[in-house]
Amino acid sequence: MMASPPVLGVLGTLVRDTIHRDDEGVEEATEAWGGIAYALESLEAGLAEGWEVLPLVKVGADLAKDAEDYLSRLPRVRVGPGLVQAADRNPRVELRYVDGVRVSERISHIPPAWSRSELEPLVAECDALYVNFITGFEMELETALQVRAHFQGPIFADLHSLFLALDHEGRRSPRTLPEAERWLGAFDAVQVNEREFHLLSGGDGDPWRWATQAVGSGVSLITVTLEDRGAAYTAVPGLPPDPFQWVRLRGREVGDASAEVGAVEQRKGSIRGDSTGCGDVWGSALFARLLAGESLEGAMEQANGMAARNLGHSGADGLAHHLVPASGTGGGEPVEGESTTRGGQP
Repeated sequence: MMASPPVLGVLGTLVRDTIHRDDEGVEEATEAWGGIAYALESLEAGLAEGWEVLPLVKVGADLAKDAEDYLSRLPRVRVGPGLVQAADRNPRVELRYVDGVRVSERISHIPPAWSRSELEPLVAECDALYVNFITGFEMELETALQVRAHFQGPIFADLHSLFLALDHEGRRSPRTLPEAERWLGAFDAVQVNEREFHLLSGGDGDPWRWATQAVGSGVSLITVTLEDRGAAYTAVPGLPPDPFQWVRLRGREVGDASAEVGAVEQRKGSIRGDSTGCGDVWGSALFARLLAGESLEGAMEQANGMAARNLGHSGADGLAHHLVPASGTGGGEPVEGESTTRGGQP
């Protein structure tokens, strides 16, 4: 039975982004809130009426007041015990783009991981959980598995930075994910981008074959963002669109039944703009619309639309207003997309 109002816990890291752009030789730099802020703004726009958002975020002492002020401006957000002040400075990320392509990423001041004892009383207040690995160090694998074992609501996770190695200067680079199948088993649904999808299977062979065999071993839905081509997915046979029904699938053997595979295309043509945060917007919008009662592919269409609108806005500050279409309906207008038939590889 859900709380009144229902509560979505959002676990991630609020970072301060500095974005450097060099477009056709013209350089500029902007600083803004980033990281989990993109997801919080997206949830502000995409969740159904009545939902409350509880951030589970560790912030640095130097920006704790600024972070609290920012979160307090988001009407759905309840600033409470989930906002924890760390002793170190707040995380900072430096991103560099050349002609719209990200060429480097560097992070500093990563907060300590959440422990099970820290998370237990906070998660107990939530009906559903959205997890986004902004730093890749939000929680360790064993903690994630323990949370899954004791939490009776749906858990959606963006695995993004778990696929990033970190050198001694904070520069991040792609890597395969150790114990990938155990990580998948910590969540009901996960999100990766196309590069991460190939790394998920170890970087060898057919990632779709690997993924269709992986669903049902713990995770029920794997979604893959494909930039301006839209997004694809594989799911256990008969996956109910209602996330609260996913919990009963945990531990269920799929057997020889074929996994469902499908895709929802983005509108035709490449869309230029600031791609920072597009994946965060997409995954949080998808989960929000599923919680609102949309079908899987309908929610993916709306997530595609919100991610596309994110390209027209720089930084997370004020993004929620930009993501809501002129009609004012949460989640966005349908995208001119086209769903593939389930059962075929995208």
